[in-house]
Amino acid sequence: MADTTREQYYTLITAKHNWFDLNLKEVWQYRDLIVLFTKRNFQVRYKQTILGPAWLFINPIISSLIYCFIFGRIAGIGTGEVPQLLFYMSGNAIWAFFSSSVNRNASTFTANAALFGKVYFPRLTMPISNVLTSVLEFGIQMILVLLFLIYYVIMGVVHPNLLAWLLVPVILLHLGVMGMGCGIIISSLTTKYRDLSILVTFAIQLWMYITPVVYPLSQAGKGWIRMILLINPVTAPAEAFRYAVLGQGEILAMPLVWSWTFTIVVVLAGIMIFNKVERTFMDTV
Repeated sequence: MADTTREQYYTLITAKHNWFDLNLKEVWQYRDLIVLFTKRNFQVRYKQTILGPAWLFINPIISSLIYCFIFGRIAGIGTGEVPQLLFYMSGNAIWAFFSSSVNRNASTFTANAALFGKVYFPRLTMPISNVLTSVLEFGIQMILVLLFLIYYVIMGVVHPNLLAWLLVPVILLHLGVMGMGCGIIISSLTTKYRDLSILVTFAIQLWMYITPVVYPLSQAGKGWIRMILLINPVTAPAEAFRYAVLGQGEILAMPLVWSWTFTIVVVLAGIMIFNKVERTFMDTV
């Protein structure tokens, strides 16, 4: 006798949500949608381009060469024992990951208003897919970094901390969550205040210059400038990344604690605002 038992799923859509209602179980059920959104984000960005994903190699090289000329030659900022090109390429890779996590999520509501208004799915899947797209692009950029790293290791110029490479996934998780938190806060606010979308790009550029990306933290000395840089929550994970990949940098215990505290606060605040705005944003977008 055939088994007529069928597994049934029910989705209750209601306007009443708790501010901290993550619905992680529901997000997990939509994991296939997260994968589809990640593929879509990557494909749409490089669709109808001549070089396609090759821009992920071209952009870092051009940017790093410009940094070598401006900061290395003109400004005379040293990079320690690490060759300038490798130093800038690694810094550019980790910063591009963080900034893209912020920028992509900063337009979550405005860029996907048409989709959100037609079909229901857990809205949190979109920010997660944006971060995963940034992880994918970071992985491609790191291929280029690894090629240069292997060359300089063979030449005996660079000595990476291979054991510390285990920290890289943790650093990516850290910066990805921080970028998502900052991004969804900005996205929630831009549904009413469109001026913020104009300020985001400018603010991200300024943020980069107060992060030791194009210069080592050691150049800041021991005074108040170093203190300002350590207040920046991206400084500690960026230094940890450089310590692992290049063997130069510092594992800053207290700044890392502050950075994780900032990340947790930003994510919780972002979720609260995100859950509140998603119920009514279609009326303002």
